[in-house]
Amino acid sequence: MKNVHELKAKVKKLTEWSYVWHPIERGYNNRTLYVNVGTLEIKEKPVSQQMKEKFVGGKGFGLRLLWDATTPTTKWNDPENEIIISPGPIGGITQYSGAGKSLVVSLSPQTDSVMDSNVGGFFGPFMKFAGFDALEIQGKSDKDIIIYIDAINHKVEIFEDPGFSTDSHILGEELTEYFANDPKEAKNIGIVSSGAAADHSLIGMLNFTFWDVKRKKIRLKQAGRGGIGTVFRDKKIKAIVAKIDGVKPNLNNVADMEKITVPGRDYAKEMAEYDDIQNQMRKKGTANIVNVMSDYDLLPTHNFKFGSHKDAYKIHSDILRDKYFTQGINDGCWIGCAMQCAKGVDDFIPKTGPYKGQKVIVDGPEYETAAGLGSNLGIFDYDAIIEQNFYCDTYGICTITWGTIVAFLMDCYENGIINKEITGGLELNFGNIPAALELLHQCARGEGFGKIAGMGVRKIKQYLIENYNADPNFLNDIAMENKGLEYSQYVSKESLAQQGGYAMTNKGPQHDEAWLIFMDMVNNQIPTFENKADALHWFPMFRTWFGLQGLCKIVWNDIIPPDNKFEKEPHKIPKHVKNYLSVWEGVTGIPMTEEELIRQSERVYNFQRIFNIRRGYGLRKHDAQPYRAAGPVTVEEYESRAERYDGQLKELIGVDPVGKSTEEKIKILRKYREEQYEKLLDAVYERRGWNKNGVPTIEHLKKIGMDLPELIEVVAPLQ
Repeated sequence: MKNVHELKAKVKKLTEWSYVWHPIERGYNNRTLYVNVGTLEIKEKPVSQQMKEKFVGGKGFGLRLLWDATTPTTKWNDPENEIIISPGPIGGITQYSGAGKSLVVSLSPQTDSVMDSNVGGFFGPFMKFAGFDALEIQGKSDKDIIIYIDAINHKVEIFEDPGFSTDSHILGEELTEYFANDPKEAKNIGIVSSGAAADHSLIGMLNFTFWDVKRKKIRLKQAGRGGIGTVFRDKKIKAIVAKIDGVKPNLNNVADMEKITVPGRDYAKEMAEYDDIQNQMRKKGTANIVNVMSDYDLLPTHNFKFGSHKDAYKIHSDILRDKYFTQGINDGCWIGCAMQCAKGVDDFIPKTGPYKGQKVIVDGPEYETAAGLGSNLGIFDYDAIIEQNFYCDTYGICTITWGTIVAFLMDCYENGIINKEITGGLELNFGNIPAALELLHQCARGEGFGKIAGMGVRKIKQYLIENYNADPNFLNDIAMENKGLEYSQYVSKESLAQQGGYAMTNKGPQHDEAWLIFMDMVNNQIPTFENKADALHWFPMFRTWFGLQGLCKIVWNDIIPPDNKFEKEPHKIPKHVKNYLSVWEGVTGIPMTEEELIRQSERVYNFQRIFNIRRGYGLRKHDAQPYRAAGPVTVEEYESRAERYDGQLKELIGVDPVGKSTEEKIKILRKYREEQYEKLLDAVYERRGWNKNGVPTIEHLKKIGMDLPELIEVVAPLQ
């Protein structure tokens, strides 16, 4: 850590802008903050009533602002590209759990289209309390800068970086010390940063830093997906800092506090009574499902080849609870959250890299990290998983993305597509911990094969085809990416609905839209195409709604009231849906129905689909999935579950597997599964009001109130 007092003497202020602060009105400031880091222009923009009605907040505001700022041909590294951060109207309340989320929106270096990523931490609410519903950053600086939102003196400043550290866990400490006049102020500072790997890769992510008042340490939460951290560093932003004078009970100035506090208390009571029985979120975090996924053959192993492994017991979630995660401490990533699932490993000592031998705090691992950096790489050692977790975070790259990249490279290595000569000596076999860590350090340094890994799976695939004559068909089958984004960590082979939940997403295969594996595969609640299509309509709409409001998605359905089984639609957790309707009305004063909740999401979801179409994407062909997401690619893969697959040939297809070679059986099964997926596309598109090419119809846009002229202009030629 650098001497902050010495750095203070070197700080050069580039510009300053003052504003008149006024209280939030029922969840809205009714203005956004625009900062151009190239021209140093800073201004506020009004939020119209139409923008609130059509786009609500959070992701909706981000998409609208990005649409207006860019053209169909804007590239991710053009000055016109923006990064927008918005928490939504409910974001920042402390009386209902999970209300500290922000949504980050930008054009992605990986997908060349619209990316959104949700994140906890304090920055979003603090920015909102400072006076703004969204922060819109445009332009490109020619030097590293720091943006400071000072909610105490009501001004925004841009400084030239005097030489703060690069890696996020150190940078967060330095900036907290710099901007806190005394230790008590540390809790009032929120920071956005990235890290060294974002400078050298396309997969950079953003860390949202907050001060853990119990530990008296910096914590990190991540907006990980799609390379937005790379955009951040391309604009030469070192950090964004927001400082407030403290969190008070009603900074959102809500319409009816009782409508928020009553369901908030009810939910907190459910967590206290049922969490330890159901999921142990407060002891294990989201990693509680590692062993559950393995039990149901859904834990990604060896680049999604398998769903379990004989050594999976070595990464059972009980081990995290008993050996690694600090217990008995409030681990929420926002104030007032009863779930407290943001678990951390205190005083962890890395064995490699620049922080070898130093005690550090590691946020997580969450489930996706444990699976992505663990079983998917053939690594069943929590020390190695946690060390990779730490370095991914502080280097500024997404653990989900990195895990899927390295798993793909290991699969290529074991299939002879790459070798030690190509990797610069790295033996990228499954389970090789030193090689996996060295590749990560190389990526952060921008050296060796780490630079290739940092391109992401889609570009690596193209690189191997063009430079090493790799078989494109095989690579396309095993490269777990869709739309240019790496798959998150669930095996979807036996759940057609989850295949759609991944590949039909607007941004690419991320689990935050639809997690339907248990409804579909385990509980058989959605057996028909019509059932699946309906689930692939309402489930993404619920989760989109959380991203409009500033809410965490897991609070909705990770703890279930015992009497939920008696509900007419138990899979929707109706009691919790009613909670959200009450919270919305409590904040805004506007009555809300479940139908209008879905409609709010539909407007924004269809807008994002059309945004993709405007950029040359968003059609049926872009919803195609790699075959490994749907079925077994290799002989080894098929034969590992031969009884299952042979049974499906006989029962589902009417083909007797006896006497057929494994290659023949793979071909027959593949034809069937690919046909099933195409039928699913048809059913889902019809349910969503889209034509067979995946384009929203004008009739549907009129129905949901999104027949805006600029949208009609895009879709009309494709009707």
